[in-house]
Amino acid sequence: MVTASSSAGHPSAAPCQPGSCAAGLVTAARACPGRSGAAPRGSFSRELRPDDVSQVLPYHHSDERSLIAMMKVEGEEGSADADPAVLPISEVSRRTGIPVAGLRNWEQRYRLPRPQRSAGGQRRYRESDCALLAEVLRGRENGLSLPAAMARALSGADGNPQTSIFAGLRRRHPDLRVHVMSKSVLLALTRAIEDECCASAQRPLLIGSFQRQCFYDAARARWTDLAAGAERTVVFAAFERSRARPGPVSEVAIAASSPMRREWALICDAPDHPACVAGWEQPGQDERRDADRIFEVIWSVDPQVVRSAARIGAGLAAAAVPELPGQLGARLSDEAPPGSADLRRASGLIERTVDYLAR
Repeated sequence: MVTASSSAGHPSAAPCQPGSCAAGLVTAARACPGRSGAAPRGSFSRELRPDDVSQVLPYHHSDERSLIAMMKVEGEEGSADADPAVLPISEVSRRTGIPVAGLRNWEQRYRLPRPQRSAGGQRRYRESDCALLAEVLRGRENGLSLPAAMARALSGADGNPQTSIFAGLRRRHPDLRVHVMSKSVLLALTRAIEDECCASAQRPLLIGSFQRQCFYDAARARWTDLAAGAERTVVFAAFERSRARPGPVSEVAIAASSPMRREWALICDAPDHPACVAGWEQPGQDERRDADRIFEVIWSVDPQVVRSAARIGAGLAAAAVPELPGQLGARLSDEAPPGSADLRRASGLIERTVDYLAR
């Protein structure tokens, strides 16, 4: 995570106006000093453990239900013809070993799986639904709680397990434009999002990926301030261990082999000021000055893109820290509204501004 300090104050929360966050980003970006240099398909059947059975029966843990609801499967890649919904619920039960009553209960409480309906109203499932359920059961066998196992399975629900926010967004939104920019330009864009969106949003979910712990340590005071107004804040970095703290910020350790060691991200998911930026640091830059390090960057203020980013980040966090599922809240349970025409025009202006700054 880019971590240069800043003395800029945070604007107070205010009702969102169409394109207000985007307009603020243009203003902040113009002030920039410029650059200074798949799960297998088929049968997967086993007997459920007693604690599995207890969790498919009615209970009242709204936080766990909301976590799985927020991790709804985004549009699968490929056409429906390639994976038609033709399997009856009895066949899915036979393949997975999950009782029919359990499948219905999971659908009602977690929105997982999500069958289609036949002309006669019967549930019909895809082969990919069986694969998704198989991944949930594998997570349980590996010791994950049911919510954490579901979150991990759903984070890779497009058929490719998510290993980073940048890669997941590129896969789910291939139309996003990739900008190549130095760290100094990326810093300006990030600070614009922090000041115009994070600090102004009403109780956002904040997710940040800082690469190294020293980068987060340098930004800790600023992020503590941002977290004070957030519903929940989760940060990824090369910590020694993960901590699902009761305080405002939870820390998720990035494994040494994870592609997130090269990733930088900021996500602000809120109904009034959504925004996200994710960057991947190009390899082979050990000799470069820190401000001149080059990143490939995607960003958006489109609510649906931001929601995708938040779901990916929350899924990665929940898979790494079993204590987090009940803490992430129900904000992401619904689909985000599409971006307005005004927002698209403002985004186009920011794209052009960022292009000029990155030259």
